[in-house]
Amino acid sequence: METITTKEQLGWREDNLSEEQIERILSEGLSREQIEYIRNMMIEVKVNIGKHLCPTIADLEDVRLFYLGRNGGKITSQLRELGKLPPEKRSEAGKTINIIKEFLIALFLDEHNKRASNEQKERLLHEKIDVTMPGFIPIVGKKHPITHVLGQIVNIFMSLGFEVEEGPEVEYSHYNFDALNIPHDHPARDMHDTFYISDAIVLRTHTSPVQIRVMREKKPPLRIIAPGRVYRRDADVSHSPMFHQVEGLLVDEKTTFGELKAVLEAFLVAMFGKDTPVRFRPSFFPFTEPSCEVDIGCVICNRKGCGVCKQTGWLEVLGAGMVDPEVFKWVGYDPEKYIGFAFGLGVERLTMLKYGIDNIRLFFENDLRFLRQF
Repeated sequence: METITTKEQLGWREDNLSEEQIERILSEGLSREQIEYIRNMMIEVKVNIGKHLCPTIADLEDVRLFYLGRNGGKITSQLRELGKLPPEKRSEAGKTINIIKEFLIALFLDEHNKRASNEQKERLLHEKIDVTMPGFIPIVGKKHPITHVLGQIVNIFMSLGFEVEEGPEVEYSHYNFDALNIPHDHPARDMHDTFYISDAIVLRTHTSPVQIRVMREKKPPLRIIAPGRVYRRDADVSHSPMFHQVEGLLVDEKTTFGELKAVLEAFLVAMFGKDTPVRFRPSFFPFTEPSCEVDIGCVICNRKGCGVCKQTGWLEVLGAGMVDPEVFKWVGYDPEKYIGFAFGLGVERLTMLKYGIDNIRLFFENDLRFLRQF
Protein backbone atom coordinates (compact mmCIF):
# COMPACT_ATOMS: atom_id res chain seq x y z
CA MET A 1 0.00 0.00 0.00
CA GLU A 2 1.38 3.40 -1.07
CA THR A 3 2.55 5.67 1.74
CA ILE A 4 1.91 9.40 1.18
CA THR A 5 4.58 11.75 2.58
CA THR A 6 4.53 14.79 0.24
CA LYS A 7 1.97 17.27 -1.10
CA GLU A 8 2.87 16.28 -4.64
CA GLN A 9 1.77 12.75 -3.93
CA LEU A 10 -1.54 14.04 -2.63
CA GLY A 11 -2.28 15.93 -5.83
CA TRP A 12 -4.80 18.25 -4.07
CA ARG A 13 -5.26 21.66 -5.73
CA GLU A 14 -7.35 23.10 -2.85
CA ASP A 15 -8.73 21.71 0.32
CA ASN A 16 -10.60 22.52 3.56
CA LEU A 17 -7.63 21.40 5.62
CA SER A 18 -5.08 23.97 6.81
CA GLU A 19 -1.38 23.78 5.94
CA GLU A 20 -0.61 22.73 9.53
CA GLN A 21 -3.16 19.90 9.35
CA ILE A 22 -1.77 18.63 6.00
CA GLU A 23 1.76 18.67 7.41
CA ARG A 24 0.50 16.76 10.48
CA ILE A 25 -1.08 14.06 8.24
CA LEU A 26 2.00 13.69 6.03
CA SER A 27 4.25 13.29 9.08
CA GLU A 28 2.46 10.05 9.99
CA GLY A 29 3.16 8.32 6.65
CA LEU A 30 -0.43 7.20 6.17
CA SER A 31 -1.88 5.53 3.10
CA ARG A 32 -3.92 7.49 0.56
CA GLU A 33 -7.02 5.64 1.72
CA GLN A 34 -6.56 6.76 5.35
CA ILE A 35 -5.75 10.33 4.34
CA GLU A 36 -8.87 10.51 2.19
CA TYR A 37 -10.87 9.19 5.14
CA ILE A 38 -9.54 11.99 7.37
CA ARG A 39 -10.27 14.55 4.69
CA ASN A 40 -13.82 13.35 4.13
CA MET A 41 -14.53 13.17 7.85
CA MET A 42 -13.41 16.79 8.32
CA ILE A 43 -15.57 17.93 5.40
CA GLU A 44 -18.55 16.07 6.86
CA VAL A 45 -18.11 17.66 10.28
CA LYS A 46 -17.63 21.17 8.86
CA VAL A 47 -20.82 20.81 6.87
CA ASN A 48 -22.71 19.66 9.97
CA ILE A 49 -21.53 22.59 12.08
CA GLY A 50 -22.26 25.19 9.43
CA LYS A 51 -24.03 28.30 10.72
CA HIS A 52 -27.34 27.31 9.15
CA LEU A 53 -27.34 24.04 11.11
CA CYS A 54 -25.57 25.15 14.31
CA PRO A 55 -26.31 28.83 14.89
CA THR A 56 -25.84 28.64 18.66
CA ILE A 57 -23.35 27.19 21.12
CA ALA A 58 -25.98 24.70 22.30
CA ASP A 59 -26.45 23.41 18.74
CA LEU A 60 -22.69 23.12 18.33
CA GLU A 61 -22.46 21.11 21.51
CA ASP A 62 -25.01 18.62 20.17
CA VAL A 63 -22.80 18.01 17.09
CA ARG A 64 -19.67 17.69 19.24
CA LEU A 65 -21.31 15.03 21.37
CA PHE A 66 -22.39 13.17 18.22
CA TYR A 67 -18.74 12.76 17.19
CA LEU A 68 -16.76 12.98 20.44
CA GLY A 69 -19.26 12.11 23.16
CA ARG A 70 -18.05 9.56 25.67
CA ASN A 71 -21.17 7.47 25.32
CA GLY A 72 -21.85 6.61 21.71
CA GLY A 73 -19.79 9.30 19.98
CA LYS A 74 -18.86 8.29 16.43
CA ILE A 75 -15.08 8.78 16.82
CA THR A 76 -15.11 7.47 20.40
CA SER A 77 -16.82 4.28 19.21
CA GLN A 78 -14.21 3.80 16.47
CA LEU A 79 -11.42 4.06 19.04
CA ARG A 80 -13.09 1.39 21.13
CA GLU A 81 -13.38 -0.91 18.08
CA LEU A 82 -9.62 -0.83 17.34
CA GLY A 83 -9.04 -3.94 19.37
CA LYS A 84 -11.17 -5.94 16.98
CA LEU A 85 -9.00 -5.12 13.95
CA PRO A 86 -6.19 -7.39 12.71
CA PRO A 87 -2.81 -6.42 14.26
CA GLU A 88 -1.37 -5.28 10.92
CA LYS A 89 -4.18 -2.73 10.43
CA ARG A 90 -4.54 -1.61 14.05
CA SER A 91 -1.60 0.84 14.08
CA GLU A 92 -2.56 2.80 10.95
CA ALA A 93 -6.25 2.89 11.97
CA GLY A 94 -5.30 4.14 15.43
CA LYS A 95 -3.16 6.94 13.94
CA THR A 96 -6.00 7.92 11.61
CA ILE A 97 -8.67 8.07 14.29
CA ASN A 98 -6.43 9.94 16.73
CA ILE A 99 -5.61 12.53 14.07
CA ILE A 100 -9.32 12.99 13.36
CA LYS A 101 -10.01 13.34 17.10
CA GLU A 102 -7.19 15.87 17.46
CA PHE A 103 -8.49 17.90 14.50
CA LEU A 104 -12.08 17.79 15.74
CA ILE A 105 -11.20 18.95 19.25
CA ALA A 106 -9.41 21.97 17.78
CA LEU A 107 -12.24 22.60 15.31
CA PHE A 108 -14.98 22.53 17.94
CA LEU A 109 -12.99 24.77 20.27
CA ASP A 110 -12.46 27.32 17.49
CA GLU A 111 -16.14 27.24 16.48
CA HIS A 112 -17.23 27.57 20.12
CA ASN A 113 -15.08 30.68 20.57
CA LYS A 114 -16.46 32.22 17.37
CA ARG A 115 -20.06 31.70 18.48
CA ALA A 116 -19.36 32.95 22.00
CA SER A 117 -17.82 36.10 20.54
CA ASN A 118 -20.75 36.63 18.17
CA GLU A 119 -23.31 36.07 20.92
CA GLN A 120 -21.51 38.56 23.16
CA LYS A 121 -21.45 41.16 20.37
CA GLU A 122 -25.16 40.60 19.73
CA ARG A 123 -25.95 40.94 23.43
CA LEU A 124 -23.89 44.11 23.79
CA LEU A 125 -25.59 45.54 20.72
CA HIS A 126 -29.00 45.16 22.35
CA GLU A 127 -27.82 46.12 25.84
CA LYS A 128 -25.80 49.17 24.89
CA ILE A 129 -26.69 52.49 26.49
CA ASP A 130 -27.03 55.63 24.46
CA VAL A 131 -25.56 58.23 26.82
CA THR A 132 -27.01 61.02 24.66
CA MET A 133 -30.59 59.95 25.41
CA PRO A 134 -32.44 61.87 28.15
CA GLY A 135 -32.56 60.02 31.46
CA PHE A 136 -35.62 58.57 33.17
CA ILE A 137 -36.46 60.05 36.56
CA PRO A 138 -37.52 57.17 38.83
CA ILE A 139 -40.69 57.52 40.88
CA VAL A 140 -39.48 57.75 44.47
CA GLY A 141 -41.87 56.99 47.29
CA LYS A 142 -42.42 59.42 50.15
CA LYS A 143 -43.76 59.19 53.65
CA HIS A 144 -47.45 59.83 54.03
CA PRO A 145 -47.99 63.26 55.64
CA ILE A 146 -49.58 61.63 58.71
CA THR A 147 -46.62 59.26 59.07
CA HIS A 148 -44.23 62.20 58.68
CA VAL A 149 -45.96 64.36 61.31
CA LEU A 150 -46.39 61.42 63.68
CA GLY A 151 -42.65 60.82 63.44
CA GLN A 152 -42.01 64.49 64.24
CA ILE A 153 -44.30 64.34 67.28
CA VAL A 154 -42.63 61.20 68.62
CA ASN A 155 -39.13 62.63 68.09
CA ILE A 156 -40.00 65.86 69.92
CA PHE A 157 -41.35 64.06 72.97
CA MET A 158 -38.47 61.59 72.98
CA SER A 159 -36.11 64.57 73.06
CA LEU A 160 -37.99 65.68 76.21
CA GLY A 161 -37.30 62.31 77.86
CA PHE A 162 -40.52 60.43 77.06
CA GLU A 163 -40.54 56.76 76.09
CA VAL A 164 -42.86 55.19 73.49
CA GLU A 165 -45.37 52.55 74.61
CA GLU A 166 -47.94 50.66 72.53
CA GLY A 167 -51.07 48.62 73.19
CA PRO A 168 -53.87 46.69 71.45
CA GLU A 169 -56.38 48.44 69.20
CA VAL A 170 -59.11 45.95 70.17
CA GLU A 171 -59.47 46.75 73.85
CA TYR A 172 -61.44 45.74 76.94
CA SER A 173 -64.05 48.36 77.82
CA HIS A 174 -62.65 48.22 81.36
CA TYR A 175 -59.34 49.70 80.16
CA ASN A 176 -60.98 52.02 77.64
CA PHE A 177 -63.63 53.47 80.02
CA ASP A 178 -63.85 52.21 83.63
CA ALA A 179 -60.19 52.55 84.56
CA LEU A 180 -60.20 56.07 83.10
CA ASN A 181 -63.04 57.19 85.39
CA ILE A 182 -65.57 57.26 82.53
CA PRO A 183 -68.92 56.20 84.08
CA HIS A 184 -71.44 53.92 82.39
CA ASP A 185 -73.79 56.83 81.64
CA HIS A 186 -71.10 58.90 79.93
CA PRO A 187 -72.02 59.84 76.31
CA ALA A 188 -68.71 58.44 75.01
CA ARG A 189 -69.94 54.95 75.87
CA ASP A 190 -73.03 55.22 73.67
CA MET A 191 -73.34 52.85 70.73
CA HIS A 192 -73.41 55.78 68.31
CA ASP A 193 -69.98 56.97 69.47
CA THR A 194 -68.05 53.71 69.97
CA PHE A 195 -67.48 50.56 67.88
CA TYR A 196 -68.48 47.63 70.11
CA ILE A 197 -67.17 44.14 69.37
CA SER A 198 -69.14 42.82 72.35
CA ASP A 199 -70.44 44.27 75.60
CA ALA A 200 -66.96 44.02 77.10
CA ILE A 201 -64.73 44.61 74.04
CA VAL A 202 -64.45 47.72 71.88
CA LEU A 203 -62.23 49.31 69.28
CA ARG A 204 -60.30 51.71 71.47
CA THR A 205 -61.55 55.29 71.26
CA HIS A 206 -58.23 56.75 72.44
CA THR A 207 -54.76 55.51 73.35
CA SER A 208 -55.28 56.25 77.06
CA PRO A 209 -55.77 52.49 77.78
CA VAL A 210 -52.06 52.11 77.03
CA GLN A 211 -51.36 54.40 80.00
CA ILE A 212 -53.48 52.17 82.25
CA ARG A 213 -51.69 49.03 81.08
CA VAL A 214 -48.28 50.60 81.63
CA MET A 215 -49.18 51.88 85.10
CA ARG A 216 -50.41 48.40 86.09
CA GLU A 217 -47.07 46.91 85.04
CA LYS A 218 -44.59 49.60 86.07
CA LYS A 219 -44.00 51.75 89.11
CA PRO A 220 -43.35 55.52 89.01
CA PRO A 221 -41.57 57.57 87.91
CA LEU A 222 -43.12 57.28 84.44
CA ARG A 223 -42.71 59.45 81.37
CA ILE A 224 -44.40 57.86 78.32
CA ILE A 225 -46.27 58.64 75.12
CA ALA A 226 -48.68 56.25 73.40
CA PRO A 227 -49.06 56.84 69.64
CA GLY A 228 -51.47 54.76 67.58
CA ARG A 229 -54.74 54.33 65.69
CA VAL A 230 -58.08 54.90 67.42
CA TYR A 231 -61.71 54.50 66.29
CA ARG A 232 -64.94 56.46 66.72
CA ARG A 233 -68.28 56.43 64.91
CA ASP A 234 -67.78 59.79 63.29
CA ALA A 235 -67.20 60.85 59.67
CA ASP A 236 -67.26 64.26 57.98
CA VAL A 237 -64.79 66.70 56.40
CA SER A 238 -62.97 67.10 59.74
CA HIS A 239 -63.51 63.65 61.29
CA SER A 240 -62.71 60.07 60.29
CA PRO A 241 -63.90 56.80 61.91
CA MET A 242 -60.22 55.84 62.15
CA PHE A 243 -57.58 58.37 63.08
CA HIS A 244 -54.31 58.69 64.99
CA GLN A 245 -53.64 59.96 68.49
CA VAL A 246 -50.62 60.53 70.65
CA GLU A 247 -51.32 60.56 74.37
CA GLY A 248 -48.75 61.27 77.03
CA LEU A 249 -48.36 60.59 80.73
CA LEU A 250 -45.89 61.73 83.37
CA VAL A 251 -46.12 60.43 86.96
CA ASP A 252 -43.78 61.29 89.81
CA GLU A 253 -43.89 62.35 93.44
CA LYS A 254 -43.58 66.07 92.69
CA THR A 255 -45.31 66.97 89.46
CA THR A 256 -46.93 70.34 88.86
CA PHE A 257 -49.32 71.93 86.40
CA GLY A 258 -46.51 74.33 85.56
CA GLU A 259 -44.42 71.40 84.32
CA LEU A 260 -47.35 70.28 82.16
CA LYS A 261 -47.53 73.75 80.61
CA ALA A 262 -43.77 73.82 80.03
CA VAL A 263 -43.77 70.44 78.28
CA LEU A 264 -46.69 71.30 76.00
CA GLU A 265 -45.37 74.76 75.16
CA ALA A 266 -41.98 73.26 74.27
CA PHE A 267 -43.71 70.71 72.05
CA LEU A 268 -45.89 73.27 70.23
CA VAL A 269 -42.98 75.63 69.66
CA ALA A 270 -40.94 72.76 68.21
CA MET A 271 -43.86 71.75 65.98
CA PHE A 272 -45.13 75.13 64.76
CA GLY A 273 -42.26 77.55 65.40
CA LYS A 274 -40.92 79.70 68.22
CA ASP A 275 -43.31 82.60 67.52
CA THR A 276 -46.42 80.43 67.94
CA PRO A 277 -48.73 81.90 70.61
CA VAL A 278 -50.11 79.30 73.05
CA ARG A 279 -52.98 79.58 75.54
CA PHE A 280 -54.54 77.22 78.07
CA ARG A 281 -58.32 77.20 78.72
CA PRO A 282 -60.12 75.44 81.58
CA SER A 283 -62.02 72.35 80.47
CA PHE A 284 -63.24 68.97 81.73
CA PHE A 285 -62.14 65.38 81.11
CA PRO A 286 -63.23 62.43 83.29
CA PHE A 287 -59.66 61.23 83.85
CA THR A 288 -57.94 64.56 84.67
CA GLU A 289 -58.65 67.24 87.29
CA PRO A 290 -57.99 70.08 86.80
CA SER A 291 -58.25 69.86 83.01
CA CYS A 292 -57.53 72.23 80.17
CA GLU A 293 -57.65 72.59 76.44
CA VAL A 294 -54.65 74.04 74.64
CA ASP A 295 -54.94 76.45 71.72
CA ILE A 296 -52.42 77.97 69.36
CA GLY A 297 -52.71 81.15 67.35
CA CYS A 298 -54.42 80.41 64.05
CA VAL A 299 -51.76 79.41 61.52
CA ILE A 300 -54.11 80.21 58.64
CA CYS A 301 -54.94 83.85 59.35
CA ASN A 302 -52.19 84.70 61.86
CA ARG A 303 -54.87 85.43 64.52
CA LYS A 304 -56.74 87.92 62.35
CA GLY A 305 -59.86 85.76 62.24
CA CYS A 306 -60.98 83.37 59.50
CA GLY A 307 -63.43 80.56 58.78
CA VAL A 308 -61.01 77.91 60.06
CA CYS A 309 -60.68 79.49 63.53
CA LYS A 310 -64.31 80.71 63.46
CA GLN A 311 -63.11 84.30 63.63
CA THR A 312 -61.52 83.73 67.07
CA GLY A 313 -57.88 83.75 66.01
CA TRP A 314 -57.25 80.55 68.01
CA LEU A 315 -57.23 76.85 67.14
CA GLU A 316 -57.69 74.00 69.63
CA VAL A 317 -54.86 71.44 69.26
CA LEU A 318 -54.93 69.19 72.34
CA GLY A 319 -56.42 68.43 75.74
CA ALA A 320 -54.54 67.92 79.00
CA GLY A 321 -54.74 67.98 82.79
CA MET A 322 -53.53 66.54 86.07
CA VAL A 323 -54.34 62.84 86.46
CA ASP A 324 -57.49 62.30 88.54
CA PRO A 325 -56.74 60.44 91.82
CA GLU A 326 -59.50 57.92 90.93
CA VAL A 327 -57.41 56.75 87.97
CA PHE A 328 -54.43 56.12 90.27
CA LYS A 329 -56.66 54.03 92.53
CA TRP A 330 -57.60 51.79 89.57
CA VAL A 331 -53.94 50.96 88.91
CA GLY A 332 -52.80 50.66 92.53
CA TYR A 333 -50.88 53.95 92.81
CA ASP A 334 -51.08 55.92 96.04
CA PRO A 335 -52.77 59.24 95.05
CA GLU A 336 -51.40 60.82 98.24
CA LYS A 337 -47.84 60.06 97.13
CA TYR A 338 -47.89 60.37 93.34
CA ILE A 339 -49.02 63.19 91.07
CA GLY A 340 -49.14 63.07 87.33
CA PHE A 341 -50.28 64.87 84.22
CA ALA A 342 -51.65 63.55 80.94
CA PHE A 343 -52.31 65.00 77.52
CA GLY A 344 -53.68 63.86 74.17
CA LEU A 345 -53.61 65.19 70.63
CA GLY A 346 -54.95 64.18 67.23
CA VAL A 347 -52.26 63.64 64.61
CA GLU A 348 -54.60 64.33 61.68
CA ARG A 349 -55.63 67.67 63.19
CA LEU A 350 -52.05 68.78 63.72
CA THR A 351 -51.17 67.67 60.19
CA MET A 352 -54.09 69.62 58.74
CA LEU A 353 -53.02 72.75 60.63
CA LYS A 354 -49.37 72.33 59.76
CA TYR A 355 -50.00 72.01 56.01
CA GLY A 356 -53.24 73.99 55.65
CA ILE A 357 -55.40 70.99 54.68
CA ASP A 358 -59.16 71.54 54.94
CA ASN A 359 -60.52 68.00 54.40
CA ILE A 360 -59.42 65.02 56.50
CA ARG A 361 -60.64 62.59 53.83
CA LEU A 362 -57.73 63.60 51.60
CA PHE A 363 -55.44 61.61 53.91
CA PHE A 364 -57.22 58.34 53.09
CA GLU A 365 -58.12 58.69 49.39
CA ASN A 366 -54.58 57.87 48.18
CA ASP A 367 -54.74 60.57 45.50
CA LEU A 368 -51.19 60.92 44.18
CA ARG A 369 -51.83 64.52 43.21
CA PHE A 370 -52.31 65.24 46.91
CA LEU A 371 -49.61 62.96 48.33
CA ARG A 372 -46.88 64.22 45.97
CA GLN A 373 -47.11 67.66 47.56
CA PHE A 374 -45.36 66.47 50.71
